Amino acid sequence: MTLGQMLLPEFDQEMANTRKILELVPDDKLDWKIHEKSNTIGWLANHLSDIPGWTMATIHQDEWDEGKAEKPEITHSREAYLKTFDKNVAEARDALENVDDQTIMKNWRFLYNGQEIFTLPKLAVIRTWVINHIIHHRGIMTVYYRVNDIPVPGMYGPSADDQMM
Repeated sequence: MTLGQMLLPEFDQEMANTRKILELVPDDKLDWKIHEKSNTIGWLANHLSDIPGWTMATIHQDEWDEGKAEKPEITHSREAYLKTFDKNVAEARDALENVDDQTIMKNWRFLYNGQEIFTLPKLAVIRTWVINHIIHHRGIMTVYYRVNDIPVPGMYGPSADDQMM
């Protein structure tokens, strides 16, 4: 079993939990944000749908320059977020299933306008900037849901909302 294949159970669990959150995105509250310095629900949903796609950029490239990258297309509906998410998850899963250990252990650099921000093995990038990053933003979305009276689904067992049903 390769390192990429060993990562799949964790990846699958976190993507399934993230999909549960995206299934609840309220199309009528996409412009809502908790604070003036915060992002909107729509921005956050778009970001959550986009993050799994970073897996392919990590595996198939050796660096990424965020300052020179094209910005992702912003979509504006639950249906669009789910479509993008599902496509990105399927492609990421395939990439993880098929990447060899030599490639996934190769260093990957994150740059901003040519300036190096960090260098990590590709495996660490996927764990940190894909899986952990999506968990972080998913947590923010659950707070947005809670303060908007949208029931929050359980991630690692039942939530308070699951227990009331």
